[in-house]
Amino acid sequence: MIEMETSRFDIADYLDSEEMIAEYLNTVLEEGDSDDLIVAIGHIAKTIGMTKIAEKTGMSRPSLYKALSDGSKPQFGTIMKVLKAIGGQINVKPISA
Repeated sequence: MIEMETSRFDIADYLDSEEMIAEYLNTVLEEGDSDDLIVAIGHIAKTIGMTKIAEKTGMSRPSLYKALSDGSKPQFGTIMKVLKAIGGQINVKPISA
């Protein structure tokens, strides 16, 4: 029997530029739901650094972790603060038929 070593997939390994972060968020917005978006924003915040995001948003690190954890229901204002802190924004475009 051959043993193969596998490594755990970590999206943070690929979020190494503003372009990749934007592509990730856009993909989640197109294909996921609100829970997926919250988790994705959490991944990005962790990649950038929760301390840095906390400073930019004026929120505490524990509050950020709680707001961006799987299954949480943060207020829209919190999402907007974190998006701005990670360098993102929401753009609306018509849905193609």
